[in-house]
Amino acid sequence: MASKSLGSPYVRGLCKAQFSWLQPTHMITSRNYTTLMSHSKRSSDNANRWCHSHRSLLQSRRASRLAKAILPRPGTTAETYVAYGLTQKLFEACSRQADYRIPQVSQKGAQTPKTEEGEDLGVGEGWWYEELSLAPTFSTWSQVTFLHMYLLTVRLRALPSHDSVQTYSRHLIDHFSHNAEQRMDVLHGITSRAIRNKFLKDLFIQWRGVLAAYDEGLVKGDAVLGAAVWRNLWKANYTGPDGKDIDWTKIAWVVAYMRRVLSELSRVSEGDLILTLERRSGGKPGIFGYSELDKKLVDAKR
Repeated sequence: MASKSLGSPYVRGLCKAQFSWLQPTHMITSRNYTTLMSHSKRSSDNANRWCHSHRSLLQSRRASRLAKAILPRPGTTAETYVAYGLTQKLFEACSRQADYRIPQVSQKGAQTPKTEEGEDLGVGEGWWYEELSLAPTFSTWSQVTFLHMYLLTVRLRALPSHDSVQTYSRHLIDHFSHNAEQRMDVLHGITSRAIRNKFLKDLFIQWRGVLAAYDEGLVKGDAVLGAAVWRNLWKANYTGPDGKDIDWTKIAWVVAYMRRVLSELSRVSEGDLILTLERRSGGKPGIFGYSELDKKLVDAKR
């Protein structure tokens, strides 16, 4: 339950109830004066102690900047603006994890190489491509981005209001849709809005499937979560882009990565998320990205 401000109607009403018996609804006589004053002092002391402890609790609670902004009025226009700006930054962090480029776009007459499935093959950097050997394509980017959006969605479910969770989740997928449509147009030459809209609808259906599959994996265990990762990132193929059999250790690596990220996100306030997701000043690693701990954990269980 969200904490109540000392100036809120809830607390004012409670304080009023605490002292309502002191209202002069009848004449105070000398006979009950001593009893009344004794009762008044005890009640006043109790109320003061309650108010002091309540104030200390509020002051000691490490509320994030975001929580302070949205708790009073969830679902308001003000919250919508805050959510839009914050989720834009969160999405950008998700998108950069498996970003790619198509060099041929800037080369007149150049042909973009294709995968066996006919996807445009780009150039990508980072451990998702270099360590896990995923192909730098639009589908890989979308699924890795979905994975990180899912991890953030799990964290945002801890927001104190269901309306707030819905607002942030909606803005997050909206940012993805806008970016995905831009990539289709600029990098892949899909100039027809109707075709782009069809692909965006398919991507939204995939997103709903990602939520269900990863939720099931978190509840039922690493084997189920690994199967979901395999279906989404490796398209349920038994061979990688290089034609070799899949190294199942890499799937376990992604599962360990997801578990670690969720654990670290749970210890970060909402307002500090954008400051901790990626590499920070001083070279301190962010929550997202390669960690030797994930690999060591998998190797230790082999």
